[in-house]
Order: sequence, then structure tokens, then C-alpha cells
Amino acid sequence: MIDFDTEPSRYRHWRLDVEEPIAYLTLNVKEDGGLVPGYELKMNSYDLGVDIELNDAVQRLRFEYPGVKAVVIRSGQERVFCAGANIRMLSLSSHAHKVNFCKFTNETRNSVEDAGASSGQPYLAAVSGSAAGGGYELALAADHIMLVDDRASSVSFPETPVLAVLPGTGGLTRVVDKRKVRRDLADVFSTLEEGVRGKRAVEWRLVDEVVPKSTWEASVRNRALEMASRSDRPGQGAEGVPLGRLSREFSETGVQYSHVTLHVDRERRIAELTVHGPSDAPPPNGDAAVRQGAAFWPLAMARELDDAILHLRFNEPELGLIVLRTMGDGSRAMAYDSVLEAARDHWFIREVRHNLKRVLKRLDLTSRSIIALIEPGSCFAGTLAELAFAADRSAMLEGTFKGESQQPATLTLSPLNFGAFPMSNGLSRLATRFLGEPASVDRAREQACVSLDAATALELGLVTFTYDATDWADEIRIMLEERASFSPDALTGMEANLRFPGPETMETKIFGRLTAWQNWIFQRPNAAGEEGALRRYGSGQKPAFDRKRV
Repeated sequence: MIDFDTEPSRYRHWRLDVEEPIAYLTLNVKEDGGLVPGYELKMNSYDLGVDIELNDAVQRLRFEYPGVKAVVIRSGQERVFCAGANIRMLSLSSHAHKVNFCKFTNETRNSVEDAGASSGQPYLAAVSGSAAGGGYELALAADHIMLVDDRASSVSFPETPVLAVLPGTGGLTRVVDKRKVRRDLADVFSTLEEGVRGKRAVEWRLVDEVVPKSTWEASVRNRALEMASRSDRPGQGAEGVPLGRLSREFSETGVQYSHVTLHVDRERRIAELTVHGPSDAPPPNGDAAVRQGAAFWPLAMARELDDAILHLRFNEPELGLIVLRTMGDGSRAMAYDSVLEAARDHWFIREVRHNLKRVLKRLDLTSRSIIALIEPGSCFAGTLAELAFAADRSAMLEGTFKGESQQPATLTLSPLNFGAFPMSNGLSRLATRFLGEPASVDRAREQACVSLDAATALELGLVTFTYDATDWADEIRIMLEERASFSPDALTGMEANLRFPGPETMETKIFGRLTAWQNWIFQRPNAAGEEGALRRYGSGQKPAFDRKRV
């Protein structure tokens, strides 16, 4: 089983050093530290285990170190910054693992970018040695790239000439969309196995500056201090929030967390994911929330939900349908939303909101069908209502089941539903839902903080179907069985097309291309066949290509 819960004392490949206002993340990959046997992580190349540690470090820096105002990513090895994804690992991995690995890697890159854009914690990539493929993509995620001018250090995308694949975690998109590299120069760069170094790398906008080796260490620190001077984070003396290990209990039928329950039905190929609302009243303000620490309900719930999503992606590949439920007191959930809105300028509350945003994006980008069921006892209120809007379909029960004493199900909107948690397309889930009918967003906003029954929710377009108690069991059973019977490949393509209407952003381009290009190119014989480039890499034999353009 692949586990995504880690902490710095367990890192094997990264070292985190904090010298406020700067933190240093040093990559020194252990060759024998692969996630599974069968390959060596030479030349600072990485596998999923390396990225799991990086993902953890990025989150910890945001929550545990409010005094850190800039982060430097650097190499702990001579002559190499990072060689990218380990080729032997890719050649041995299943197709599903390769694509999920690329997706997680890119989500981690996105979190690096979000730290600078949203949290006042920008990243500086200090590239000494070769940064190839995914290694250069790691640098591309930073806000500023420095390259040592030593006649050897370079940046490159060797995938096309060497491996017959593409930079799989958004590299091509970031080069042209983020760094605005001219198209013809990007074309040349992407076919140069040896890459680009020195002043040419600056002229082509592949890096921001080159620095002589004699002044390298001082220049990196001075640039990081300059970046830190523009940050609005609290600074030294602010109390951070330690992110402790998750409380989880695994069993054959799922995972039990404190605020999330995951139940798996492998025979029906369904995962039931239930999020529990808060049991206590919220703290009055941001400082009081800091004192609650990682137990603060929105943060605790989001961390558990994130872990559950990743567990499903990597450890339960045949469960193609997620049924989303919530349980709890909607009024308490709305009270927490009030704190998240009123204290939005507090550094900790800001981080909690952005963490919720990232976790909800992770759900959006998960290649599983998602159906939300809104029943008596549900807690689809405010932030938790985003789960219903993230679903491909939702169904709400009219009234109650015979013999039950619970009140009928309701759905409640809060101000956070109208922009606090944008999707990858830059729009809220409601704005995306009502892309062709903006007046419907205004109608929904007028009903904010009102508990909406099934008929009203359907009229407002907030749910897909409503059923009464007589029809509920049969209609839901048919819906779930039908969905689980369809081709997973067809559903992945359909859902990826339907979930992100509206504006195209760098994120939607990256993940759309990841779904299409990597699902196709990684399976083509030119890359993955017995005589393909991935299989013959390092053997001294040239790959044999099918020369027909498709």
C-alpha cells in the first residue's frame, strides 16, 4: 500500500532547513530509496516517494513556519540538480501508476506555485548541475530560477529525443504559458538532448538569471532575501501550527478517520466517502483557531479528505465510482464558514482556505465518477456543499424515509461558495455549473444562508435529481449500477471534458493534456513497446519506431 502521510523525520530524499525568513529544501535522493524494488534512483531522479515528501514539505512550510517568507529549492549532489522522473521506474510501472504519478507530481508543482501566488511564500529554484526533464519542471514551478554559470549546468527537456514521450507534468505548457518562451525556440529546446546553458538560457527566458560560480551561494541568499522582503507573512515570532500524523484505521473494507469515513465495495466497484461535519462550535477568531492547531475542523477534515482521495487513486484502482455523502449539523458547518470568511486576512485562516481549495481541486481532478447523495442527516452546507457541486451528478431526497424521525434533507449556501474555492479554470463551482446562465448564480446568491429543501434546490439548479422515499432506493441503485457498468476509459475522457467548461487556464491545459497525451503516448509502442524508447533506454540499442503519423 502506498502511504501519503509522512513527516520530516521520515524523509529519505529531502532535507528541510529553516533560517527565517528563508527555508531551504535540499534534494539528495537516496539511490536505494525507491518506493518499490527494481530500480535505483540515480542522478537525483525521483519516483512517487520523492514527490510524497516534497508535497508534505510544501504544506508544512505554509502552516508550521509563518516566519518563512521565501523557499529555496536546491540540490545536495554535485553536477546534477535533478534528472527528473526515474526512467527505469517508468518502464516497470503500470500505465495507471504512470499517469497517476504524473498527476500527483503536477498537483505538487501547483501547490508550489500557489504558495507564492496565495500565501506570500514564493519559491526560488537554485539550479546547479543539470536540470533535465522533470528536474527542470521542478524548477519551472518556482517563482524565480537561478542557474549557475559554470559551463556545465543546464536545463533540458530530453524526453522527446531520448524517450519518445513528453514532459509529463506540465513542462511544455509552463515553458510557453508561464515563462512565455517563444514557440520556435521552445520547439528547438524540446529537441535538444543536451539542453541550454548560460546566457542563452536567460535570452530564451528558460531561466531568470545566470550567476558566476564564485558568487553563487551569496547571490542565491540575497535573491531569496529580496523575495522575502515583499512577503506579507507574519514574520519571526509568529506561532505556527504543527501538522501531526493523521489518525487513521485501515481495514479490509476501508479507512476510518476522525472526520472522514471511506467504505469500499470491491464487488460493486464503488467507494463510499462520507465527510462528517463539526461536532463543536468554532473558535471566535484566527488566533483562537491557531490554538486549536491541526485539530481545527476545516483543516483536520481537509487533510483527511485529501489522504482518502489519494488512497483511492493509488491503492484502489478498480473502484471507479465515488459516492459522496456528508453527515452532521449544517448550522455548525455554517458557523465555521462564518469564521473562515470573517477572519480571511489572518495568516492561518488564509492557509486553511487555500488548503481547502487545493483539496477540492484534487477531487475535481480525480478520474473517478462522483455522485453526491443528499439525504436526511446530511451536512451539505457552505464549504461542504462544494462536494455536491464537485460531483458529476447529485440526487436529493424529498421528505424523509418512513419511520425515521430526522428532518428532511437540506442544502445551504454560504458566501464561500461564490469564489473562495476556485476550480482549475479559475471559476467557482457554481459559476462553472451555471456557465450559460449567470443569472442562476445571482439567484443562488440571494438564497445564501437559507436551508433549501429538495424542491427549492432543484428549482435553483443546485441538484441534478430529486426523488421521494418510494423511488429513492431503486433510482439510486439503477444510477450507480449503470455508471459502474460503463467503460472506465470512456468515462475518464468524458468526465475530463465535462468538468472544466469556461476559460482555459494553464492548469486546465496541463491536466487536459495529461489526460489525453499521456494516456495515449505512454501506451504507444514507440515509447512502451518491447523495442520502444523506454524499454531500450540505457541498453545501447536504438529504439525501433513505427513511423506512421497517427
